Amino acid sequence: MFEQQPEKLQLHIKQLATEALQTAEPSAWFEVLYAEAQGDATQVPWAKLAPHPYLQDWLTNHQPFASRQKALIIGCGLGDDAEALAKLGFEVTAFDISPTAIAWCQQRFPNSTVNYLVADLFALPEKWHLAFDFVFECRNIQALPLNVRFSVISSVTSLVALGGTLLVITRVRDTEAEPNGPPWPLSDLELQQFESLGLQQVEKLVFLESEQVEVKQVRIEYQRHNSI
Repeated sequence: MFEQQPEKLQLHIKQLATEALQTAEPSAWFEVLYAEAQGDATQVPWAKLAPHPYLQDWLTNHQPFASRQKALIIGCGLGDDAEALAKLGFEVTAFDISPTAIAWCQQRFPNSTVNYLVADLFALPEKWHLAFDFVFECRNIQALPLNVRFSVISSVTSLVALGGTLLVITRVRDTEAEPNGPPWPLSDLELQQFESLGLQQVEKLVFLESEQVEVKQVRIEYQRHNSI
């Protein structure tokens, strides 16, 4: 995500993230980055203009899906993951904290059925509690520092409906020591918080981010039981 970018962009992102931490607004730097990009997707490290391949793989292997299931994309970026779900018949809500990113999505997909919204993972609408049959979280948690990790994992978990699925794609680390970020990969204990908050791990796949940069990642499927 970060290492595959030019060094100048890497350093700039770390500077933006550090400044956001110093102002106690750890997610504020996303809007700055999207606005500075001025429509150039190459300046947004995670914007591949295609669905995440490991999301697409999961979707391909779990079809068919029940009609009109409610899906939520967390930190939707430029919208490709949301559009992939919409094409499969999901009723999709996709949000990002960046107004620029949401406007960019709406410009890219003017006829989309996806409901693109500006929202904050730390201040979610009450009506979203236990509201979604499928929730996709890809690399948002790792982009936030450890001092808000339990809070953000709690927020993500709260979105999953009874009987619903959470699919998480994230970098992981092999130690509980605090990493140097961003990003800040998740530890085993941090991942266990999803289960302590009421989800059950169904499947875990480990993969490397690229052939050039061997960054360990996981795709984990969680499910919430039909009763709490």
